[in-house]
Amino acid sequence: MDAKDEVKARLSIEDVIGEYVVLKRAGRNWKGLSPFSAEKTPSFVVSPDKQIWHDFSSGKGGDMFSFVMEVEGLDFRGALELLARRAGVDLDQYGKGPSGKSKERLYEVLELATKFYQAHFARSKTALEYVLKKRAFSKQTALEWRLGYSPNTGNALTDFLKNKGFTANEIKLAGLNNQRGGDMFRGRLQIPLCDPSGRVIGFTARLLADDPQAPKYINTPSTPLYDKSRHVYGLHLAKESIRKSKFVVLAEGNLDVIASHQAGVRQVVATAGTALTEPHLKALSRLTGDIRLCFDADKAGIAATERAIPVAAKVGVQLSIITIPSGKDPDELIKQNVKIWEEIITKPQYAVDWLIDRYSAQLDLTTAVGKKELSDVVLRVVRQLPDTVEQDHYIGKLAETLSVNKQALTTKLSGVADETTAVRRRPVQIQPELPDKDRFERERIEEHLIALTLMQPKLRSHLYQLAPEMFVNASSRQVFEFLAEHPDYDGTDKQAVQTFAEYAKILSLVYETLYQDLDVHELGYEATRLQTKLIAQYVRTEKHRLVAQLQTAEPKQAEALLRRAAELDELLRSKSKED
Repeated sequence: MDAKDEVKARLSIEDVIGEYVVLKRAGRNWKGLSPFSAEKTPSFVVSPDKQIWHDFSSGKGGDMFSFVMEVEGLDFRGALELLARRAGVDLDQYGKGPSGKSKERLYEVLELATKFYQAHFARSKTALEYVLKKRAFSKQTALEWRLGYSPNTGNALTDFLKNKGFTANEIKLAGLNNQRGGDMFRGRLQIPLCDPSGRVIGFTARLLADDPQAPKYINTPSTPLYDKSRHVYGLHLAKESIRKSKFVVLAEGNLDVIASHQAGVRQVVATAGTALTEPHLKALSRLTGDIRLCFDADKAGIAATERAIPVAAKVGVQLSIITIPSGKDPDELIKQNVKIWEEIITKPQYAVDWLIDRYSAQLDLTTAVGKKELSDVVLRVVRQLPDTVEQDHYIGKLAETLSVNKQALTTKLSGVADETTAVRRRPVQIQPELPDKDRFERERIEEHLIALTLMQPKLRSHLYQLAPEMFVNASSRQVFEFLAEHPDYDGTDKQAVQTFAEYAKILSLVYETLYQDLDVHELGYEATRLQTKLIAQYVRTEKHRLVAQLQTAEPKQAEALLRRAAELDELLRSKSKED
C-alpha cells in the first residue's frame, strides 16, 4: 500500500467532499450542488462504493485527490499532503521527498514568526499609521491578511524563536535570518506569503523608513517551502471567487491585491514581480483558464507581457490585459473609484492584440524602421504560439496594420523561427479549435456514448462509424480505441482496463446515474442519438477547418481539401439515411 492508498483507506470520499459541498443521500450515492457552476438542480454525484465523484454540470470527475486539487487549486503533491494531515498519515515512511516532520517544523516556525510580527504590528505606531491611514486598510483587513511588523533590532525574532525551542538551522531554513545569524527583516511591514491551503511559507517585507539606500521590498529567499517562481500571492483567499467569476486578475503588487479584496473584488492575486512562469500559470489553470494581467504599461510591464504570451499558450490558458485608463496602479484606482476597477477587469484585451496596439502607439509605422521594429516584436511572439490558426490570424492582422504583403511576413517568420539556416515555412496546418461551450457539449456527448458502449456490449455497433480523431476528450478517445481492439470485452478482466481504471469508474457512475433504469430499446435509441450528434459536430468542425485552409492553399492542396470536404458530406448523408 502506498501513501495515496493509505489516505484513501483512512478517509471516506463523502466526508472529504462533504467539507466543501452539502451532500444528501440518493440511493447508494450522494448528491449535491456543483461547486464549479451556479446550478440550481443537484448534478454533483459522489459514489462511496467506487470512491469517485462526477460533476455532470462541468464534466469534471475523479477521486478525492482530484477533487481537492480542483477545489483548493493544489497540485497532486499538495493535495496528498493536505489529505495526509487530515488522515493522520506520516508521509515520511513512504519517502515522499523532504522529511515531512522537518517541513512541519518549518511551518511551525513560520507560523510563530507570523504571530510575533502581528504582536509587534499592534504596538508599532509607524506600521499602524502606514497600513490604517496611508493605505486605508481596515483593522479587519490587516487581521485577514495577517499583516505584521519586524522590530528594527538585530536579533529580536531569532532570540524569540530559540527560546521557543527552534534551532538556528531551522530558523535559517525557514528564511528568517541573514548570513550573520541575525534577523532577516528589520523595521519593515511584514506581509505573510501563504500556500493555497493558507499556511505561511515566507514573507514579503516593505521598508517603512525613508532610506534611499535600502530596497523598498525584500522577499524570503528560496527555502524548502517557498519558491517565488511557483508562489501565487493571495490564492488561498481568492480561489473561491476565481471559481465563481471564472477568471483571475494578476496584479503586480501584494498591496494591490489586499486593496482589491478589501473593496470586494476578490478574484485578484499577484506574483513576486512581473516574471510570470509556467508553474504560476499551471497553479491558476487549476481554477480557471482565463488569466487577466494588470501590469504597469511601462517598459518592464510590456516586456513581461511579451514573455508571458508564449508561456500561457504552452500551458493552454487565455491571457489578456487589463489597462487602467488613468495610468494609475490598482490601489490608487480603487481608492478613487472602485466601480471603475470592477468594470475594467471585465473588459480585458487579448494579450497579442494589446501588444500590437501598444507598440503601434509608440512607433512610427509610416517608416521602414517602425514597421521592422513592430514586425520583429510581434513575430517573435507569434512564432512561439503553438496554435497555427492563431499564428495565421496575427500574421494577417500584422500585415493589415503595417500595410505590407502577408507573404512577406510569412517569409520573415520562417527566418525568425531559425536564424541560422534558411528554412522554408511549412504550409499552415490549421487544427480545429472549439469554443469552451462547444467543447464541453462535445465532451459530454462523447462521455455519455462511451459510458453506454462500455457498460452495454450490445451497443458497440454504434462505434463502428467513428474514428479516434472524432474525439476531443483524450480519456474518451482512449476507451474508444480499447473497445475497438476488444469489442467483446465484458468487464471481468480488470487488468485490461488498468490504464484508464479511474475513468472507467467515472463512466460506470455516469451509466448508473443516467441509464441503468432504461430498457434495451431506449438504450439503443439513446446510443443512436449520441452517435449522430457526435458525427454531425465532428463534420461541422472539420469543414470549418477546411474552409480556413482553402484561403491560403495552393491549387493541388485545394483539390485535396475539396475531396476531403466531399467525404465529410458523404459521411453525414450516409448517417442521415441510416437514421
